[in-house]
Amino acid sequence: MRKLMSAVVVSAVWASILMVPWAAKGEVVWKLAHKMPPASPEGKAYQLFADEVYKLSKGKMKIQVYHSEQLGAVRVSLDMLRRGTIQIYVEGISYAHSFVPQFYVPTLPFVFRDRAHLIKFIQSPMFNEWKEELIKKAGIRILGYGEFVRGPYRVLVSTRPVLKLEDVKGLKLRMYKSEMVMSVWRELGANIIYLAWTEVYEGLKRGLIDAVTSPVGLVESMNFQEVAKYMLRTNEFPQSIAFFVNEKAYQKLSEDLKKVLRKAYEASCKYSQEIMEKAAEESIDRMIQRDKLTFIRAPMDAFREKVRPLYEKWELEGKYGLRKGMIDYIKSL
Repeated sequence: MRKLMSAVVVSAVWASILMVPWAAKGEVVWKLAHKMPPASPEGKAYQLFADEVYKLSKGKMKIQVYHSEQLGAVRVSLDMLRRGTIQIYVEGISYAHSFVPQFYVPTLPFVFRDRAHLIKFIQSPMFNEWKEELIKKAGIRILGYGEFVRGPYRVLVSTRPVLKLEDVKGLKLRMYKSEMVMSVWRELGANIIYLAWTEVYEGLKRGLIDAVTSPVGLVESMNFQEVAKYMLRTNEFPQSIAFFVNEKAYQKLSEDLKKVLRKAYEASCKYSQEIMEKAAEESIDRMIQRDKLTFIRAPMDAFREKVRPLYEKWELEGKYGLRKGMIDYIKSL
């Protein structure tokens, strides 16, 4: 009886979340899912997107925002997006690689010099072909990518200064479970050690690891600067969010509402750029003043040249979505 009651309660909860909410005549209601808390910079930007949609459409369209993976983790959410249970899912572009392998490419370390370089690539015929393939294979449209800032950039936090490529040799570097990224840092000379994110602080403190890569915005919240006093701005890859949209739902919209979505997306991007950069600058200033952190800016050209032969090898193998000539094409932009 108890199991039956639990099942009824769970079913009721999901029904209340996923049912189509009451809507006025002619009103369009969409659901947007993401994994960040509502009070986080990203969470605020997504809510701003929803508010802009409602305002610009004059109440004709509403976006219900589900924060903190309320509707499920990445795979579940992408499946719900494909089925049309939700209409928008916002996450890193690489998660689309299961449909189109080439979507690994925008997150390859040390390929793009900066965000402007990434934007040029996103506007290229090559990337547009991948977007069309994603629509055909998965029924998912990319409303936008590249302009929305996450991070806002990546850094290497270490217990000893890393000023040049040679300083990476033998570095005991904590890495997350991505064979692609692990392979790149091994190529650069690091000794890769896997640790859970929550174990990094103790790992640095006890000398199990010498360094960790991270978005700059997460360093202070994890207190890494207390036990690792050097931070190198690597710009490993431009961090951004893709707004994935269910294609069938998108095509049902009027042209006016499609324009509303685009304008709301642009407004959320502008907000993310402002809030992320400001938060990063303030965090770095605090860590420099309070924790005696040394913030390092150094040329990354040697890093890019070092990994180039590895990428050319992967091009020949067709690994991680790479095809012959892709790295040269990206560099030419």
